[in-house]
Amino acid sequence: MTVSTKAFQHWLRQAGGDIGTAELARLTGIKKSTLAQQLVRGRVAVGTVVAASRAIGVDPRRALSGFDQFGDLALVPPMPTEAEVLSQVADSDLLQEIINRRAAAEGHVARPNFPLSPTPHPSSVRCWLDAVGPADLRQRLARDSGVAPQNLSTQVSANRLTPELALQAARIAGVGLANGLAATGLFTLEEAGWPALAREAALGSVANSTLVETAVERLEMLGKTLRRVEQDIETQQAVWENLA
Repeated sequence: MTVSTKAFQHWLRQAGGDIGTAELARLTGIKKSTLAQQLVRGRVAVGTVVAASRAIGVDPRRALSGFDQFGDLALVPPMPTEAEVLSQVADSDLLQEIINRRAAAEGHVARPNFPLSPTPHPSSVRCWLDAVGPADLRQRLARDSGVAPQNLSTQVSANRLTPELALQAARIAGVGLANGLAATGLFTLEEAGWPALAREAALGSVANSTLVETAVERLEMLGKTLRRVEQDIETQQAVWENLA
């Protein structure tokens, strides 16, 4: 998903004054050649808009909402559900919480706090889609967007989702539109409108049964992923052996 060069330059002039390509590249950390190529082609990546907005001190959600295709980002988002918040907690953190609670229960000591892994975590997109539902979300997303189901599956497996698909998934699920952008790493959770320390609060208050069930689901998903990787490695080895 992109915005037109004309719209981007108009927004940039209004938001941050006249900034040349070289200066913008320096501020955003984007290669000058990459930035120039986008401008010349007339299609500026959404990630570039987000990087530019941060560089000039403008909230990314407010910046994107100024472009026609992202106008509904300006709407006040609903608060994320507990399941949605937990979807952005890494597998290792779920397991650590289980260990901490068990140790606290056995030793009759306070549950220790620990810093959570940064977002997005390695399966944040898949976990977010599973958390927001409905059950046929991916099928509806593929149908509504015109993306082949296998292409959508490839993106999710790679922990990626285009901004267009992330927004459409949020619309179908009826959750905050910026939440999917946060799951992909385009926005931070704070930029998506989540309360500060939302993950820590959800992890600390979730019921033991829900915590364990969530961890089990994650481990099953990880196991399936590892089996596919192992099968791919075995297939590659077999091909090389046949060629030898």
